[in-house]
Amino acid sequence: MRAVLMAGGSGTRLRPLTCDLPKPMVPILNRPIAEHIINLLKRHNINEVIATLHYLPDALRDYFQDGADFGVQMTYAVEEDQPLGTAGCVKNIAELLDETFLVISGDSITDFDLTGAIEFHKQQKSKATLILTRVPNPIEFGVVITDSYGRINRFLEKPSTSEIFSDTVNTGTYILEPEVLDYLPENTESDFSSFLFPLLLAKGEPMYGYIAKGYWCDVGHLDAYRESQYDALERKVKLDVAYNEVSPGLWVGQNTYIDQSAKIEPPVVIGDNCRIGARVQIEAGSVVGDNVTIGADASLKRPIVWNGAILGDEAHLSACVIARGTRVDRRAHVLEGAVVGSLSTVGEEAQISPFVRVWPSKKIESGATLNLNLIWGNTAQRNLFGQRGVQGLANIDITPEFAVKLGAAYGSTLKPGSKVTVSRDQRNISRMVTRSLIAGLMSVGIDIQNLDATAIPITRTVIPTMGVAGGIHVRVHPDRADYILIEFMDDKGINLSKPKEKKIEGAFFKEDMRRALIHEVGDVAYPSQVADIYCMAFEKFLHIDTIRNSRAKVVIDYVYAVSGAVLPQMLDQFGADAVVLNASLNKSAMSATNREGLLTQLGHVVEALKANFGIQVSANGEQLILVDESGMPIRGEILTALMVDMVLTSHPRGAVVVPVHASSAVEQIARRHDGKVIRTKANPTALMEACNKNPNVMLGGSGDTGFIFPELHPGFDAMFCIAKIIEMLTIQERSLASVRSELPRVIHKTYTVRCPWTVKGALMRYLVETHPAQNLELIDGVKICQPYDDSWILVLPDASEPLVHLYINSNDRDWVDSTLRDYRARVQMFIEREEEAVVAEV
Repeated sequence: MRAVLMAGGSGTRLRPLTCDLPKPMVPILNRPIAEHIINLLKRHNINEVIATLHYLPDALRDYFQDGADFGVQMTYAVEEDQPLGTAGCVKNIAELLDETFLVISGDSITDFDLTGAIEFHKQQKSKATLILTRVPNPIEFGVVITDSYGRINRFLEKPSTSEIFSDTVNTGTYILEPEVLDYLPENTESDFSSFLFPLLLAKGEPMYGYIAKGYWCDVGHLDAYRESQYDALERKVKLDVAYNEVSPGLWVGQNTYIDQSAKIEPPVVIGDNCRIGARVQIEAGSVVGDNVTIGADASLKRPIVWNGAILGDEAHLSACVIARGTRVDRRAHVLEGAVVGSLSTVGEEAQISPFVRVWPSKKIESGATLNLNLIWGNTAQRNLFGQRGVQGLANIDITPEFAVKLGAAYGSTLKPGSKVTVSRDQRNISRMVTRSLIAGLMSVGIDIQNLDATAIPITRTVIPTMGVAGGIHVRVHPDRADYILIEFMDDKGINLSKPKEKKIEGAFFKEDMRRALIHEVGDVAYPSQVADIYCMAFEKFLHIDTIRNSRAKVVIDYVYAVSGAVLPQMLDQFGADAVVLNASLNKSAMSATNREGLLTQLGHVVEALKANFGIQVSANGEQLILVDESGMPIRGEILTALMVDMVLTSHPRGAVVVPVHASSAVEQIARRHDGKVIRTKANPTALMEACNKNPNVMLGGSGDTGFIFPELHPGFDAMFCIAKIIEMLTIQERSLASVRSELPRVIHKTYTVRCPWTVKGALMRYLVETHPAQNLELIDGVKICQPYDDSWILVLPDASEPLVHLYINSNDRDWVDSTLRDYRARVQMFIEREEEAVVAEV
């Protein structure tokens, strides 16, 4: 059986707890209400759950994802434009409900016997069965009267005192047959209680009420929220507690430290990674979240404290709610019924009076007494991770304070005592940011393997050999000299996946970070022979004798910006002659114009020395531009095609991985060698993951990103690429110029159009709807292919700017030019039309 979890509520009466959190995600015993409902469904063998979402839908989706971690299969239906009501949102997913299904509210705590209710529904051959319960005061609920067989005779939604005709109320949980949804209008707001059930009653459809025994609490207001926690602690309701019961009525999470002098009176729940100081008193009925720090002599009398809160010495909390990431400073008092919203600060010796509510991100000054609600003001939050890592203006967006917090957030997603490598380029700004990241990591109990200034290919090579949980690399952005780029890697050296990035973002924005005790603070080690590990791996995957016999002469331009310049020494050992240019370390980044000047200079040096080729290395050892023996630069799509040709010549029937926008010359070359082309999204992480997952991959990447040789390590590596080129040219007895002359002649053009963020999605939908499905590829953006041809146009939204990129590719120059004109006009016209429509609505 499938269950529909109605989780779209905004929980207005629970504010400020729901200002930045949907009602079903509000925690009971440190786990969201929705998780307790899913546990109940599982206990009754209901494992397929469709959640209907409206208010802040990403919070619930990001937490449960596909449901696998919770033992269920989760799917989602989002009411985008307007709320459709309790019945309308279920009608919206009618095609998924082809047999008896259960609807359950996402904001109640219960342990009802759902199995018994389902059996009753089937025995009575009911079309709609309402699960009912008896309550002392039914004014806030829908009242129902049934006959002796359970058939519903009458009900009234939220009656006044004079209208009450029963103490039996509707709990918002229903068992329905799919045909009852036929009575509901399409895409129209409607409710079960006020529309569908009266209609079914009037039509004479069999509708029954199952009076359930057990606990039920509608968590509709702040008093009910606190009471449901106390009831759960006193075992009045059967809920799964996420922690071990270390003694009767005392549940304590992992890695939590409680000072021996602290006094705790059960029942009490204390989460993971908490620190309870000396002489702290915690009375029965208290709930303490994960990653909470409580200072010495603090007093907790039945408060509910969410994750990441920090309570100072001698703080006093009485039957209040302290939301996530909130700080209550020394000797501050938060009194009965008060609620402090997330990320707020209550200053030293301040007092929040009974039943006062403080909205998120507020600051109560030291010594102040707050007697009135402090209403919520907007706070600006941005996504941390972009297309590639965390990036921003150096010392403006990426400051030392920011980096400390980012390091602590990343470390909080790892187990205490884990090890992380940290490396950087040689810039002073990178050193500053790296040291701040290290401080943040140490503060949450993470040990550091500090590689200092190191080329990023070396970092990726050594990570799998060091038993670390991951790595961080800091550098000036390859494309913007005023930007810092911080990349996070997993234990294989691959950039983190999106779900792992989301975890770091969650810890950062929620300030949900643990704090290590003094003796738990992380250590810093400086491993030696890091370059040697790289050199040994490097040599393992090369034909050294071939390079030695080649007597190759290459010119390497480091553009004053290399860390760990190990390549010339290795080439010298292999018998090749490497001439190095501009290898001194310059603290300031090189402009694009100056870099082009150095590329021209490199061409002249290659010609003068009669070298085999030249290379300009950039992006801290990841990217390169080649210069052939005549001094001509090879970059971009030509470089991609040239590398694919040489690699597949050496490894026929091998596979190569390229981004979605790479030229179709790659496929034409692969056909020559019976090879396979795998295309991925345009971001570097997708390229790395595809190279790692697919079998028989010999090469990945492009001229713009750099090249991956998966046998060595999972990242881009200009240094290994240079040695491999020497090897391949020698074995194949070719020069770069001769390889270049044999490449397919493919016309590949690009054009960029400004496109507001709000229009990007509509533009993609328009392109999909106006082209035959068989001509579309939707790997990344929308690629419109010509049948039986290598001609295509790709419309790709920029991941970090309000831009859309057009890539046009064909063997036919006229087709490329006409298609570019056509789609440029089509895209611009659509954007203008959408913008005009927005103005008209305003």
